[in-house]
Amino acid sequence: MAHQAGGQRPAPRPVPETCETQTYLQDYATLLESLPFPSLVVDHRWNVVMANGAFEALFRGVRPHPTDMPGDNFLRFVLFHPDAGEVLGEHEASWCLPMLAQLRAALESCGHDPELQAVRRDIARDPLMEAAYRQGLPHWIRAVGEAATRLDGAVRLLLHPDPRRGTVECRVVEETPQTLRALGYRRLTMVLRDPRRAPAPVRRARRARAAAAHLAVVPAPED
Repeated sequence: MAHQAGGQRPAPRPVPETCETQTYLQDYATLLESLPFPSLVVDHRWNVVMANGAFEALFRGVRPHPTDMPGDNFLRFVLFHPDAGEVLGEHEASWCLPMLAQLRAALESCGHDPELQAVRRDIARDPLMEAAYRQGLPHWIRAVGEAATRLDGAVRLLLHPDPRRGTVECRVVEETPQTLRALGYRRLTMVLRDPRRAPAPVRRARRARAAAAHLAVVPAPED
């Protein structure tokens, strides 16, 4: 049912132990696999419940990591994996800051969740990430508006490993049926746009841990 990009398949996430629910999720995984675009289903912690082959293909070059694989937890991947900027174009402004906003919203509604708190602690351990969360994120939201924090409808850049795609725009579409929503899940699909509409060149991120974590687009705290 679930696929992990760039590693082994993860164990299925806990769901209500009913035959009907399990069968629905198995059938939904079949539906997801039929889509030509990268698509994943996540819970409120951004744990990946299921993802399709197109998602696996997008992140096939990502190196193994003990905690931050894209097929395990997409939030952690975006924020912490050293290879995230190799796939997610304009990584800091287009992916990190919106995902920090998603984390902030999740903490507001589920503040005592231990997995979300663990992500928050990892951010706090990095001074520049902490500055981005506490100071840069509010500044960015004031500059671009709350609408920029929403993923549904956002147009983002991907650096696809398939040379026929290359640097390509995608539109993130959130489309969650009622049954998934009742389980606390949401589905996101990255709809790859016509490559003939060439996006602006993107500078690839360095493969250093610091480059992935430190957000240069937000100001560091003043002394």
